[in-house]
Amino acid sequence: MGDESFKNSAHLKAEQWRLFKKQLEYISQNSPYYKRIFKQYSISLEEINSPDDLYKIPVTTKEELQQFNKDFIAVPEDDIIDFVTTSGTLGNPVNFALNEADLNRLAENEYQSFKLAGVKKSDKVQITTTLDRRFMAGLAYFLGLRKLGAGIIRTGSGLPQLQWESIQRFQPNYLVAVPSFLLKMIQYAEDHHIDYENSSIKAAICIGEPLRDQDFQLNSLGRKIKELWDIELFSTYASTEMATAFTECPEHKGNHVQENLIYTEILDENGKNVQPGETGELVVTPLGSQTMPLLRFATGDILSYHDSTCKCGRNTRRLSPVIGRKQQKIKLKGTSLYPQHIIEVLNSYGRIHSFLIEARLDEVGNDQVQVIVPDSFKDTDELKDYFRSQLNVAPEIKTIKSEEITQLKFTKGSRKPVVFRDFRY
Repeated sequence: MGDESFKNSAHLKAEQWRLFKKQLEYISQNSPYYKRIFKQYSISLEEINSPDDLYKIPVTTKEELQQFNKDFIAVPEDDIIDFVTTSGTLGNPVNFALNEADLNRLAENEYQSFKLAGVKKSDKVQITTTLDRRFMAGLAYFLGLRKLGAGIIRTGSGLPQLQWESIQRFQPNYLVAVPSFLLKMIQYAEDHHIDYENSSIKAAICIGEPLRDQDFQLNSLGRKIKELWDIELFSTYASTEMATAFTECPEHKGNHVQENLIYTEILDENGKNVQPGETGELVVTPLGSQTMPLLRFATGDILSYHDSTCKCGRNTRRLSPVIGRKQQKIKLKGTSLYPQHIIEVLNSYGRIHSFLIEARLDEVGNDQVQVIVPDSFKDTDELKDYFRSQLNVAPEIKTIKSEEITQLKFTKGSRKPVVFRDFRY
């Protein structure tokens, strides 16, 4: 949003509502799916005059996007120039398509995101995520950096040796990386006597895993990276469906919403807006999206928000780290948990580097949780005690061969490891 995000909040809200109404009009005229929904629910655009009227429009679920996928396409098929899929973390990947305008919007989003984090034209950025395998984010980073004019090193995912050889060769000062991969890079550097602490890297734009807790302090994963490698860590949050990223500024007090690109609602279980600091489900309407525009799309992600002015001076809404996915909520012996709570405990315990979490129902329909760790780990009773000290409850601990855990985490065709497997549904 550039300088726009420093305008007063009333002006921002008015401008964002204007963009929302424009998008609503586009959707009503061009989307086969929403034309049907508007007719089914007798929705008249003249009745949507303020955010208070949005309850009249039903939210769109991931299941509906998958079931009626082709009906969401709102442009002629020959306008489409890029095809991607969602990651499929919660099931089968969902098809998504973009035209030229959508790719330009994607570039604008990441251009603003990188600027927000402090990346300049004079910087060099090494992208350690894939630009292929139907992955939208890798392409988005490339397009955003192209628009910014920064130097780009496209190493792709994995291959720590190539990452370090590229760092030594091209001297980038930023990485785009999954946080846990930074730990693998550190381990490789230590094993091969690379002086990583004095490398050219000064910061990492991190994706795919939370780095901070609800108070915006580094969580156990973030602390572990920071203790080993003293670089600045920026959190981001995004998804294919949103086609928009939420990124931290250098104050690290939440992920800023680019309010000219996406309209956000955080709703409770009754569909009502929650107050700042309260948790709810993020529901989004990407603004300016043409090929597969989504209206009030329920992400399934549970988080909170803040709307006070950030110390950086921006008046945009800031989102907290995601607490968990709505359908992944677990009730373990009376305690409500999300997989991220269990992951955080395992990361802070610090002695287990590979694990898997599985949820099932017992014979009477209660949630059961099993944490699977390598059979080289012997202190399962101690780990259970540690869980009780942190969460008041302990999951069952199961040990199997480390190679089996890796095979289960990296399923065929998966773009990222699946740490939580849910067998309750």
